[in-house]
Amino acid sequence: MRNIAILCSGGDVSGMNPALKRFVEYAKEKELTPYFIYDGFEGLIDNKIKAARYSDVSGIITRGGTKIGSARSERFKQAEFRLIAKKNLDALEIDMLLVLGGDGSFKGLDLFYKEHKVKFCGIPSTIDNDINGTDYCLGVDSALNIIKTSIDAIRDTASSFSRAFVVETMGRDSGYLALITHLTSGSELCLIPEREYNLADYEEEFKHQMKNGRRYFLVIAAEGIEQNSQDIADWFEEKIGIEARVSVLGHIQRGGNPSVKDRLMAYKFIVNAIDGLLDGQNDSVICYDRFGFNFKSIEEVTSTKKVLDSELLGYVKS
Repeated sequence: MRNIAILCSGGDVSGMNPALKRFVEYAKEKELTPYFIYDGFEGLIDNKIKAARYSDVSGIITRGGTKIGSARSERFKQAEFRLIAKKNLDALEIDMLLVLGGDGSFKGLDLFYKEHKVKFCGIPSTIDNDINGTDYCLGVDSALNIIKTSIDAIRDTASSFSRAFVVETMGRDSGYLALITHLTSGSELCLIPEREYNLADYEEEFKHQMKNGRRYFLVIAAEGIEQNSQDIADWFEEKIGIEARVSVLGHIQRGGNPSVKDRLMAYKFIVNAIDGLLDGQNDSVICYDRFGFNFKSIEEVTSTKKVLDSELLGYVKS
């Protein structure tokens, strides 16, 4: 039997555990021996590699995060440690590797393949949904549902106390989470890095709404915007005349029970990734777009910054 391993790299997302479960099941269906690499590329260097059994994935489909751990590795950027990683894989006769991660992880994998010919397939996994070439990354839907629940709860207290709430979402330099949340939450203002804004442009309209009975405002602000969320809250108090609060959602967005969509996408990503490796896709990323699942090169995925859908951006007032 041939051996195949999987690891998680970078930030964890809800959907990784369902992916691990399907990895073990499908590898065995294909008469492959599945291995878990614990703690990402750091674990690959430190030889934290163990054969995976059905019992290892029993009951994990409902859990967020990743049972095998994740990490960011500075050592893997150095050739000497990549050589150690290769020797660890060779000792177990592992010649295929799946990696749940993002751009940085994929670039490291590409170098690893060019140096040591370890066949791999990357699976886009980040709540930021900022990987070029794929419309969907594992973990996105679960994060959006966590945000939805949080926003709905914040609206209750905002309306009760007649306040403005500035809700800050994650996303690094991407406003995807904030944009989708704005469109699906009924918030009054969306501030994202991809679109310039001037709060003064909203002052007259918001004051008019207050005079006509508006009792509260919800603002969705991506963490990547230049302005501090507290400054936005201060603007509401000083210019609009309404008490304001800031709610930074933070890392709750990365955890929690994986949504049905992320469980299903994890299933499909894993099946397509393993099938691709067996069919000769030796150094690619499995992506998902309007045409379905397809394999793209590391260069295509990592060389261009992903831009937000222009149609979705068009729904937001500038």
